[in-house]
Amino acid sequence: MNKKYSRILLLILVMAIIIGILNMTMAETLYWGARGETVKVLQDKLKRWGYMDGNVDGIYGPQTYRAVVKFQKKHGLVADGVVGSKTAQKLGLTLKKSTTTAKAKAKTTSTQKNSKSMGYRDNEVQLLAKAINGEARGEPYTGQVAVGAVILNRVKHASFPNTIAGVIYQPGAFEAVANGQVNAKLVESSVKAARDALNGWDPTGGCRYYWNPATATSKWIWSRKVEKKIGKHWFGN
Repeated sequence: MNKKYSRILLLILVMAIIIGILNMTMAETLYWGARGETVKVLQDKLKRWGYMDGNVDGIYGPQTYRAVVKFQKKHGLVADGVVGSKTAQKLGLTLKKSTTTAKAKAKTTSTQKNSKSMGYRDNEVQLLAKAINGEARGEPYTGQVAVGAVILNRVKHASFPNTIAGVIYQPGAFEAVANGQVNAKLVESSVKAARDALNGWDPTGGCRYYWNPATATSKWIWSRKVEKKIGKHWFGN
């Protein structure tokens, strides 16, 4: 009987150790739309060092984004406006840790495997997914991938910023950024669409613009040649 209880206790102990190993901590990443005390500390540093004007309000908006880009360029970092580990280290900023379960880790690993071959980082996958989620949530899946492809086509084009964050947060570029939908709760299809777009699927055939003909207010956009129509969006150049 004692041996039986010993085996049960040993099994429980082993399971506890495995769960502990499988759970990990990841440093947070700060980008447009983030809020909180860490953002305040970031803004305070940028303001004191002359990179940022405006209030220290704990809201990562356009002024903070531009200040981070300026700081990154000055220090030879990737100027994407995203504060990850390297930028935080240069800033002397301590990023908080958040617990990630084994299930979430598996999803992250899958995302990284699917995107690293194209040279993209996980935070860029998440940013692209947020943009797709805000701009094309509810559209056919192909239409969601198409919106992601348009963003990536802009990154590659000389007329636009050369980073995903730069394109997404270019002033006036996307309605979802202006109205806050870029920060809406992510749905799984948006993340999957981001991965597919990053892995080379472009349903638009190279388009750099899209619009909803029922709601578009820009006169200029109507001068674009329509190449594809997917769901409610028209795509063109």
